[in-house]
Parts: sequence; C-alpha cells; structure tokens
Amino acid sequence: MQVYGLVGNPVGHSLSPPMHEAAYDATGVDARYVTFEPERSAIADAIAGADALGIAGLNVTIPFKQDVLELVDPDPLAERIGAVNTIDFGPDGPKGYNTDAAGVTRAFERHDVELDGSVAVVVGAGGAGRAAAFALADAGAAVHIANRTAAKAEELASVVPRATGGGLDTLERIADADVLVNATSVGMEAPDETPVPASYLHADLAVLDAVYTPIETKLLGDASSAGAVTIDGAWMLLLQGVEAFELWTGLEAPIDSMNDTLRSHLSTD
Repeated sequence: MQVYGLVGNPVGHSLSPPMHEAAYDATGVDARYVTFEPERSAIADAIAGADALGIAGLNVTIPFKQDVLELVDPDPLAERIGAVNTIDFGPDGPKGYNTDAAGVTRAFERHDVELDGSVAVVVGAGGAGRAAAFALADAGAAVHIANRTAAKAEELASVVPRATGGGLDTLERIADADVLVNATSVGMEAPDETPVPASYLHADLAVLDAVYTPIETKLLGDASSAGAVTIDGAWMLLLQGVEAFELWTGLEAPIDSMNDTLRSHLSTD
C-alpha cells in the first residue's frame, strides 16, 4: 500500500483526504491519504522522515509551501513561483512541484475560457496570487497584479512575463479585462465582503475566486449578476489535486468522482 498525505499546520479541516481517497477507490489504487501537522521549526525533519519512511508523496499547505522549496529538488515552475505544494518521493530524492498553477489554468479550461491573448487581473500577491500570475502568463495572458501593498505586487510583476503591478486603486483595470482571479481570502471569514467593487464587473469577464468556503462568495454573486462566467474555488482545489494525483500515479484522475466527493463535503460544512 502506498501512503500519500498533506503536511501543513493546521490541517484538521482539510478536504484533501476524502477527495484523494475517492480517486484511489475509483481507480483501484492501493493507497491511503493522511494528514501531518508538524511544528514550523520541524518541517525539515518532517520531510526527511517522510522520505525515510517511504511515503510516496505529499501535498504541502500553509505555512510550509515556501519553507519546503529548499528541502526538495524543485521543478522549474515551482522554482519560479517560489513555492512547492506537491512533493514526489522517488529514488533520486524528493522532487517539488506547484500544482496550484495547474489548478488555475485547468479551472478556466474546464469552463471553456480562452486564456491565450487575454487580459487578466489577479487580486493578491501572496502564494495563491503568485501561482495564478505565473499560470496565466504562461498560458498567454497579459497579467496585472493588484495588491493591498503595491510594492509587493510590483515585485511579483517584475518576475512574471508581461505583467504589471499596483495597489488596490488599480482594480479599475478589471473593467477592461477578460479574466479575474481573486487570490486573497477576502470573502471567506466575512461572506458579505468582496475584494472587488461590483461596478467593475461585466458580462465579458470570467471570474475565478480561490475562496471555496462559502462556495458562492459575494464576489461570485456580484459577477453572476453582471453576466460574467463564474468559477468557484472548489474547482481550483479539485484540479490542483487532480494534477497531484496524476503526477504521483501516472494515471488519469477520476475527476467526476473527486469532484462529487469534494462538493458533498463542502455541502455539509
């Protein structure tokens, strides 16, 4: 039996275990998916221990995505993003990947949104924002990053192809954009809040909100009212997990089974 898992702190409410175990059941893979919650000071020992114990792969979440980068051999995309969220333990040592980027692009593809040649706005310059900005740029979009701290957005834009950055006062660019990604947590703890004024939203926009609890945020509600294509955060969570499953097993992921399981758990939260 193979053992996969999630390392983070906290991880108690993660939906990755049921989602991945649904994939194992659907494909007949003999595996289990478990969670690990080390202290931040112990992450190096945790990764070395997982390697020594023969764990096949790990997903990585807050606060370890950047810490893990120096503990593995990252692929070029993870190195550019500056964060690892998936580790594959092979004979040559742990390899690091960032499947959050694929979660973004595959979510738009799933909703028939063309990214090549589009104009995109990413709100937030943290870990999710970095993954989204690189993913969209690599897919052929011109990207503007808007962040509460303008300097952080500008710093990220300096390493993302064809990107610009600025403060939240530049959100007006959404009015002329094709694609919008909310990569902040705004709308999660306060469901009546949104990072984007509704007046900037329009019918020619596709909006992905990385927040998945609640599943329909105020941003998505406003976007729907404006006639935009809306993509909830569960799609990003699902499709980054799909990418990890395929990377680990070499099999085509059973997306429908994983999606049904994920959404059934979200509906009971």
